[in-house]
Amino acid sequence: MATVSSLPAPALEASRAALSIAIDQNPPPASKDGENEDGEVQEVDMQAQAEGIRTVFNDPTNFNVKHPLYSSWTLWFDSPATKGRNLPQTPISAFPQTPLPQTPGPAAAHGWMEDIKRVISFDSVEEFWGLYNNIVPPSQLPPKANYYLFKEGIIPAWEDDANKNGGKWSIQLPKDKNRGNVDNFWLYTMLAAIGETFDPELTTADPAGPPPESLITGVIVSTRPQFYRISIWTRLSPASGAEDDPLRQRIERIGRHFKTGVLGYQENQKLNAPLATEVEFLSHKDSEKKGKGAKKIVV
Repeated sequence: MATVSSLPAPALEASRAALSIAIDQNPPPASKDGENEDGEVQEVDMQAQAEGIRTVFNDPTNFNVKHPLYSSWTLWFDSPATKGRNLPQTPISAFPQTPLPQTPGPAAAHGWMEDIKRVISFDSVEEFWGLYNNIVPPSQLPPKANYYLFKEGIIPAWEDDANKNGGKWSIQLPKDKNRGNVDNFWLYTMLAAIGETFDPELTTADPAGPPPESLITGVIVSTRPQFYRISIWTRLSPASGAEDDPLRQRIERIGRHFKTGVLGYQENQKLNAPLATEVEFLSHKDSEKKGKGAKKIVV
């Protein structure tokens, strides 16, 4: 008897795609000469083949299909409930966790890093959806909670070597008007990050040359009493305000893709309103100035 899937539509599509690719890449073994006794090509029982495929959706512990991501990622989490706690407390409800090393130390001396908990690391499409389907969505998080999705080995702190010369694109949205949108905004932001679609240099670079390093180090969603904030962190920021600066142009393309391709706004649409901001870029060094002489890029 067929059952109705309870997976969200994007997860269901990913599951079906994973199954289809797995079948294509793992054909059943043929006879020694590839034919049966009558000299005809052996018929493939696709249903039987499919029954042997296990993804994270139907077996979260022993799945045998993995589609690797370009990079490995780690999800971090903090909220008022994690402050001052020595034991990990995560919003995971069912997805099995693997042992992780303790939080690295360079930024821990600054206090707040001691309260951030590493949830889980993953490096495949299946593991991502298994994680996503078993964590609390941003719309249901308490105020002052944050999810940090960063490339493995990068701490979600300005002081990390991968972040210290960079900055962030961010947008702030009123909570009462965006409670129904923020979960999708966060999902699409994560998908763009792990799919490496934010940085155009990765897809336009010369295939014959060395692969360029992505500017993206991580993405964050934050809940506050009156608004949500979503951010994309970069490993570099423009040193000058010149519009013809190649790095500035590259940074701006990331921001435009965030605004139009991920969040779904029109390129020239104005978003600034009470408790809301435009899609804005600010270097981490300028962020420390708290608005004094800070140079923003707005798309």
